[in-house]
Amino acid sequence: MSFAALDTHFHNLHELEELARTRLSKAAFDFYAGGAEDLASLRENQVAFSRYKLLPRVLIDVSCMDTSCTLLGGAICPRTCMLCQPDGPSTQAPQLAPADYTGTAMGVSINANHTMEEVADTGNELLFFQVYVFKNRKAVRKLVQDVERKGYKGLIITVDCPTSGKREQDGRNRFALPAGLTVKNMQRVTGTQEVKSPQADSKNAAEGDQDSAYHSMHTSVYDQGLTWDFIPWLRSITKLPILLKGILSPDDAYIAVHRYGVDGLVISNHGGRQCDYVPAAVDMLPQIVEVVNRKVPIIIDGGVRRGSDVLKALALGADAVMVGRPIIYGLAVGGQLAVEAVLDMLRSELELSMKLCGCPTLSSIVRNIVIAPPAAPASSSLAHSRL
Repeated sequence: MSFAALDTHFHNLHELEELARTRLSKAAFDFYAGGAEDLASLRENQVAFSRYKLLPRVLIDVSCMDTSCTLLGGAICPRTCMLCQPDGPSTQAPQLAPADYTGTAMGVSINANHTMEEVADTGNELLFFQVYVFKNRKAVRKLVQDVERKGYKGLIITVDCPTSGKREQDGRNRFALPAGLTVKNMQRVTGTQEVKSPQADSKNAAEGDQDSAYHSMHTSVYDQGLTWDFIPWLRSITKLPILLKGILSPDDAYIAVHRYGVDGLVISNHGGRQCDYVPAAVDMLPQIVEVVNRKVPIIIDGGVRRGSDVLKALALGADAVMVGRPIIYGLAVGGQLAVEAVLDMLRSELELSMKLCGCPTLSSIVRNIVIAPPAAPASSSLAHSRL
């Protein structure tokens, strides 16, 4: 797309984040940009990518570039290798049809404040539905059946949220959904006509003794008893591919793929919003790739801000990346046009990095174009023993 169509220009996604800071209220920006406790994992997600170095190859014909790929047996990402993930209380998903513009799949969260039908009716045919598993199994069954009926391509099951992480910024801000916004997809699960967070107690919130009302509301309905047994139950009620989001441990990756036969993994620390002081997804990616042994697609989520980050992830064995916060920042700065600019920027940066590293196609990206940092996380003995 042309940046001339935008009122506000940005040269990279770091600039976009600072522009979004000026467009959103402090509470809203902190909700999206913030993380758990000391924000260590939040910062680590981007810093970790910088520790991996690219090793360019030369004298290779890169005059004709091809970034097409397949995912889950189909042409899921015809022009780019990424999934965009609008998520949260002010997602403007019905204004978006990113697949029509870039061939980019969209992961639609149950926490979006537009229904799965509203999003599907935009014409985007590359939709995945992200499920946070709640206690009411009958409602979850109905939700999954509705997702399948509306033509979604798969289910992304969030498995790292038995409860909400300690997000102190939201507590200080007493974050609650703005007036008029509801978490519509959750209405199916809770059985209420309207789902919105109550106002936090101002005294306790100001003293830091209470989590934000929004997170408290979600924690009350999460299934904290969720176990691996959920996977065969889910498989019994749907034919859709099942991907697990929130995998960091190679042991969990092994169990998910080799014992329970899931169809894909999203390697993620939830954007640093859940457990603090955990490794970045990119640092765990090589070990998980080894354990999975190419049996299912691996998607990486967290910290992707440059096309070179995408290249590094693909070289390390990922099949695609997910992009979350930049999509929200684009919506805040310039709506659909800015989101298209975000995706176009990542794609053009990816193609540039591929050219400079001698990789004219995604299939030509090989492991040895990335130099890993000297100290990597310790390997998992359970994973290496193959259980």
